[in-house]
Amino acid sequence: MIRKLAIWMVCFVVIIAWIGLVFAQTAKPATMKTIKLPSGEEVFDISGEWDVAVEHYDSWADKGTFPQLYKITQEGTSFTAIRLKDSPPPTTGKAGAKCMQGEVDKNGVKKVEVISGGGWILPSNCKISEDGNKINIDVPQKLRLTLIRK
Repeated sequence: MIRKLAIWMVCFVVIIAWIGLVFAQTAKPATMKTIKLPSGEEVFDISGEWDVAVEHYDSWADKGTFPQLYKITQEGTSFTAIRLKDSPPPTTGKAGAKCMQGEVDKNGVKKVEVISGGGWILPSNCKISEDGNKINIDVPQKLRLTLIRK
């Protein structure tokens, strides 16, 4: 009797493991949101509203850390972003002002420049999450932005 129960338990475990393996292999990987351009090229879609965590550091540390909201508009492979609310003092970013610009391709953000409240265009580094819903931007020795798609 114990032998039959042990055989049934082993069979049950094997079936459960096999089902788990089948579902793991058929699960669809996370992909970035893309759009198809009139030329037929497919590019990363960055348009929409994004919650932004702004962190000033190093030479700009006195400007602090605060939340922000950006609206990104994309035309083809180019995009621009505006602030949807004023940045707190001592920063000078006003709502409606352009705060970022760049280019996208099928793999994500190809080039990004942050535009400070004072109008300076700052070349930046960019990393995107696998699903395309989180973007980390770094302006070396000045500021970090973390954008999360709303």
